[in-house]
Amino acid sequence: MSKSGLIRSFRVGNLNIEAYESTEAMGKAAAEAAAERLRALAAQDETVAVIFATGASQMATLDALTSIPDLPWDKVVGFHMDEYLGISDDHPASFRRYLRERLTSKVKMRRFYGVDGTSGNPVETCRKYAELLRQHNPQLCLLGIGENGHLAFNDPAEANFEDPLDIRIVSLDDQCRQQQVNEGWFGSLAEVPRQAITLTIPTLLRVPQLIASVPGERKAHIISRTLAEEISTRCPATIMRNHPNTTVYLDPESAAELPA
Repeated sequence: MSKSGLIRSFRVGNLNIEAYESTEAMGKAAAEAAAERLRALAAQDETVAVIFATGASQMATLDALTSIPDLPWDKVVGFHMDEYLGISDDHPASFRRYLRERLTSKVKMRRFYGVDGTSGNPVETCRKYAELLRQHNPQLCLLGIGENGHLAFNDPAEANFEDPLDIRIVSLDDQCRQQQVNEGWFGSLAEVPRQAITLTIPTLLRVPQLIASVPGERKAHIISRTLAEEISTRCPATIMRNHPNTTVYLDPESAAELPA
């Protein structure tokens, strides 16, 4: 099937790479892949659990996905993958607010479970959210890759490919926190929380299909590392090369350092 705007596609290990002529074309392609999966899952089951990422990387994909007509949103049970500790859901950088504005206010989902970063007992928040994930067993995950190679908020120092927990509290490294400033979510590094709640890497890899949207020039180098480096937590995204069904969608800027 011809894909509009596709300029290059190849595989590294199990990992599918698709580069597009624009950010808009990238987002549309990722959204169409997600839509196809949603339709197939909804034809088989009464509920479809999906994990959604946030941040600048997801904007084009979510804009396109929420514009596709007649998707079975009434069957979708949504989860998200991380949230800052100590930030209310009306803070401009809150991931719950982001998904409310860019997803749940636009489509009528069956249910959406947010991660509460302001609860008095974040360990208990993690435990309850892990139970919900196990109960619903997500079949699709939309995600990105951080400038330091993180998946969700599993920065290199925190990432564990054999993590026994499904969701945990982590400390954010300075490169990750600076990325949040660079993307405009915070005014300075001092404003960015030092801790967050995140789904762990085994939780993400347990999902049968991963759709990774990774646009922008600041992501070009980490894409190169993701494809070329030895698989290790030094660049957590390298583990996606072992996943049986992951596609990374790129725009011209993030594809700038792809191998010839």
